[in-house]
Amino acid sequence: MTLPSSLPSPAFVAGPRVRVWGSALLLASLVAGCANHPLADTANAQPVTVPSAWNASASLPPGPASLAQWWQRFNDPQLTPLITQALAHNTDVQSALAALRKARALRDVAEAGLQPSLSVGGSARRSTNGNGGSNLYSAGFDASWEPDVFGGNGSKAQATVADEQAAVATLAQTQVSLAAEVAVSYIELRGLQTRLDLARQTLGSQLETLQLVRWRAQAGLASALDVAQAVTSAEQTRAQLPALEGSLAQAANSLAVLTGQTPGQLNGLLHQPQPVPQTSSALTLAIPAQTLRQRPDIRVAEQQVAAALARVQQADAARYPSFSISGSLGRQALTLGALASGPASLANALAASVSWPIWDGGATQAQVQAQQAALDSARINYQAAVLTALKDVENALLALDYDRQQLDRLQAAARAAAEAESLASLRYRSGLVDFATVLTTQRTLLSARDNAASALSTLSADHVRLYKALGGGWVPEAPAPTTTAAATVAP
Repeated sequence: MTLPSSLPSPAFVAGPRVRVWGSALLLASLVAGCANHPLADTANAQPVTVPSAWNASASLPPGPASLAQWWQRFNDPQLTPLITQALAHNTDVQSALAALRKARALRDVAEAGLQPSLSVGGSARRSTNGNGGSNLYSAGFDASWEPDVFGGNGSKAQATVADEQAAVATLAQTQVSLAAEVAVSYIELRGLQTRLDLARQTLGSQLETLQLVRWRAQAGLASALDVAQAVTSAEQTRAQLPALEGSLAQAANSLAVLTGQTPGQLNGLLHQPQPVPQTSSALTLAIPAQTLRQRPDIRVAEQQVAAALARVQQADAARYPSFSISGSLGRQALTLGALASGPASLANALAASVSWPIWDGGATQAQVQAQQAALDSARINYQAAVLTALKDVENALLALDYDRQQLDRLQAAARAAAEAESLASLRYRSGLVDFATVLTTQRTLLSARDNAASALSTLSADHVRLYKALGGGWVPEAPAPTTTAAATVAP
């Protein structure tokens, strides 16, 4: 639009109130048409096509749908208290809480900027000259307000609200990741305890075999080579114990730190070996679009897009005039007593001002372009978050299916290896097979049992990773707001 060549003076002090307010409204009306300006085009994010169902979900039967506290499905008396302790005292959670408090404070600051401000003040002044001196005391109220004609302050407030919601979702994401990490570490610890127990059982069996070989050697029924081979086998198994014990201690230290404690504090609680916790495979999988709305990292990315869009609007509004209205009311007197209750003069003032960035070397426009680039980046990050979420769930489902099949085969191999070892021992005692056969079956049995124990731990951890990929571990306060600024999730 074309503005007139002459504009009223930008400030009027202590003049008639009708003149001040009329001038301010005139300025607002002259430039109000500029508020309907189009923002410069931004790169629209390509929509992400979300499948209607998961590709690898056919093997999971229907079951309960709640994922808020999925760890209770393992029915482990120690896992739930550990996760509860971690969610309350973990340093990452405390840091996320601090970030949320900061975001809420900044939101309050931005929202307060939309309201008028009121202050009270006073002063005392002493003047001297050749005839003596005099005092002047004053007290009064000052008020000011910046009408948000072009929405710059409102957009700033909207950005801080989106930042706050992103901080809420970031806290939820921290909780989701932490609960999963604690569960995986706990499963790893119990798996190491199982493997350590198997190694000790195997060592005991090998020491019994060594004693038998020595007796047979003394009786002339076995050679010194058999004795040496039995010693070698037992010592190789014994050598595995320190490595397992070290890994077990490290897993306990990791759990202690995750729960906000110093390394070693959980040794007494976790010292007694327990089976690897298992959960039922009964799980209802929400359709992909529902899962994406449930994941807190998607909400973080969405709110970041909303904040970036609001900041584009805020930067664009800075190209247009800003208005300010202020006023003051006070009393002046020569003594403090007169200021409070005696005769005093009244002083009041009312002012209106306008500021318009006519020329700044293109800095304001460049700031708009910078915020638009930030919006494009936020939209791309949103797309990436959606694709990553889809990948996480599909990979977790595939891992769960394949690892379950692997565990079935490894458990069958362990059963066969146990039968082979038993038969080889009986036949060796009867002199039907040589000692090398016994050693081979013992090593095979230890390896098969160790692999099956590891696979069992992996399968439990797969369930944890699936719960995490589905966004389990937190309770959404309300449905995520829909924003046109976010990348489109197409069903």
